[in-house]
Amino acid sequence: MKLSVIIPCFNAADTIAVQLEALAHQSWHEPWEIIVCNNASTDDTVAIIKEYTKQILNLRLIHALARKGPSYARNMGILAATSDAFAFCDADDEVAPGWVAAMGEALTRYELVAGVLDYTKLNTASPRKNHQRPSGLIYPKHPPYLPFAGSCNLGFQRSLYQAIGGFDESFLYVEDAEYCWRAQLAGAKIHLEPSAIVYYRFRNSLLSNYHQALKWSKAYLSLRQKYGGSLSAFSTLKLYLGGWKYLTFNLLQVRNRGDLADFVWQLGWKIGELQEAISMM
Repeated sequence: MKLSVIIPCFNAADTIAVQLEALAHQSWHEPWEIIVCNNASTDDTVAIIKEYTKQILNLRLIHALARKGPSYARNMGILAATSDAFAFCDADDEVAPGWVAAMGEALTRYELVAGVLDYTKLNTASPRKNHQRPSGLIYPKHPPYLPFAGSCNLGFQRSLYQAIGGFDESFLYVEDAEYCWRAQLAGAKIHLEPSAIVYYRFRNSLLSNYHQALKWSKAYLSLRQKYGGSLSAFSTLKLYLGGWKYLTFNLLQVRNRGDLADFVWQLGWKIGELQEAISMM
């Protein structure tokens, strides 16, 4: 097997069929498989996947039940795979035509590969703008000053996995940034593959946007502490008290639902930062 497409999955009954339909229409000249890792879903996710195993012969369902979180689920998928490389996508997105071949070919040449994201197909009018990163990479302005990509469109070779291990299961969020930084600090370089496109789906309610940002920001602060050097509790709090004036300005600029979703995301992020900074004091 040359490539395993690994999808962590928790309560994705509303979206998993879209992703599996997209994968069913993929082709590549090398052997490849799909491994969906059920992380203790309680809805109809498993039943839907089982139906698709009748149609997609290279689709496997495994159960990752011992721990919660996409890091654990992906790691269980890696353990179940026998391929030379792994490509990761999510249960609530949709891979574009040619994605498997693009990722597969790139992973024959590069040990760490990121694709690009499209935000138009799966989102309603006036989607969030500030969270979009069409290039697929984020370039932080703080230590370790290394780019990272989302695990919704990421791949790496088995040799890299053997060298540095899998996803850090202590991170329920931003585990993709942690993996990219760890890989680069070990000497790997991220290759951006522009032909590997994933249609990305935003959260469909303001409240879910808020909670996602809150959780991500808390985890990201912990990640910065791990890789960027420790700050004193006072310095950390002072750092994350900044930006509220900018947030107020953005509230005054709200003109449509997309603007409002951006503001709610930024609000959740700032509150998460503040809560995490206070907890570190």
